[in-house]
Amino acid sequence: MVAGEDLFESLAHFVVVHNGQSPERAERIADQAVAFLVTAATATVTMVPSDDVDLGLHALILHTKEYAGLCEQYAGRFLHHNPKPGGGSRDPKVVAASAHAMKAAGFMVFDDLWTVNGENLAQCDSDCGRPYGQA
Repeated sequence: MVAGEDLFESLAHFVVVHNGQSPERAERIADQAVAFLVTAATATVTMVPSDDVDLGLHALILHTKEYAGLCEQYAGRFLHHNPKPGGGSRDPKVVAASAHAMKAAGFMVFDDLWTVNGENLAQCDSDCGRPYGQA
């Protein structure tokens, strides 16, 4: 497992407690957040998470030691979080490209977590990749 079982459980628990998600949904959010980070480490496209995946990404970033370790392991450097100044909505095209980059990297993409304004952006076909923890 990329994040390790303890970190994965801590991320999911954080998303349950701080974001009011069910344990099952929180696990899927944590999965997508870690897969997002690993993909972003070497992606050739701009990576922007969906609103749901961003919950997990923020939980991961707050686990600073583990986040820094994953960045070093997969990117060889620290990956800074650069939120859009002033907030605002996410560009659906960039979010869609991020989901597609994760799939191209071989990760499973959970369609229902990759939406902006209710529009599915993952458009996953029958081959959705693999869960991030599998080789």
